[in-house]
Amino acid sequence: MQIDFFLLQAAPGGSGTSSLIFFGAIIAVFYLFMIRPQVKKQKEQRDFINTVQKGDEVVTNAGIVGKVNKIEGNQVTLESSKTFIKVLTTSISKELTDSIKEKPEGEKKKGIFGF
Repeated sequence: MQIDFFLLQAAPGGSGTSSLIFFGAIIAVFYLFMIRPQVKKQKEQRDFINTVQKGDEVVTNAGIVGKVNKIEGNQVTLESSKTFIKVLTTSISKELTDSIKEKPEGEKKKGIFGF
């Protein structure tokens, strides 16, 4: 019974090349599906921050919606309902800003299941 078990096991030699190819394929998949899209997103965010001008309506990562009043180096002064808030330019979110621009103002907000 135990002899049959040992005969069914694969031979130890010759699997080095296939392991190396498999490991290379895993690295390629990680690069294509995880690293490359993240680098693209970071580049879009950086370009968005560099093109922000006075009068643009933006949303911060904290969810504050406001119009850009003043840009001073890496700080931006936002005007939100007659209040001025100083935030860092890195806290302005491209995704959140795009999401408020896409929705028409008359559209009713829907929940997670569309109700």
